[in-house]
Amino acid sequence: MVLNVLQAGAAVLRQQARPLTPEEVRGPAIQQLIEHMRETMREAPGVGLAAPQVGVPFQLAVIEDRAEDLLELGAARLAELERHPVPFHVIVNPTITLGGETVEFFEGCLSLARFGAAVARARSVVVDCWNERAEPVRIEASGWYARILQHEIDHLHGRLYIDRMNPRSFMTLENHHRYWKDKPMSEVREALGWTAG
Repeated sequence: MVLNVLQAGAAVLRQQARPLTPEEVRGPAIQQLIEHMRETMREAPGVGLAAPQVGVPFQLAVIEDRAEDLLELGAARLAELERHPVPFHVIVNPTITLGGETVEFFEGCLSLARFGAAVARARSVVVDCWNERAEPVRIEASGWYARILQHEIDHLHGRLYIDRMNPRSFMTLENHHRYWKDKPMSEVREALGWTAG
């Protein structure tokens, strides 16, 4: 079942989500929610979806960056983004440790439909969390995968990418695709007049 993705302005998107217990994670309600969130993320399409985005204030997110969704990006662009396929997985009650180096790229969000902006984020992260069986997992990620994790974990703490964006970079996704999608970030920064974040 495809769920309704809430848009900016919904209070749940700005609230701290609550942790889940192992019993809750393994229970039928959360297992069904995970499956619905997977369907919703793929339908959108997106690379991540946090429970608050579908109106559920739990520390739970689903992530997947499918190989078929990367086909339209050229090898040079994939290399710049450090982007590669990431299999479907679930993160529950995550804590995140950020690496020291930051990189800036455009992000969108299913809860800010039709808009995007450049956001500086850590190039690498370590995430400690549970999986969908409430088993402890440690994820060491870099590049685009690290960005996805940071974006989704922000949702669990009531933050949206607009809280971190470079305001001069905010634009419609239509214009991003029309003018900037295949341009290196250095060229976009120069053309739109902002410095690296």
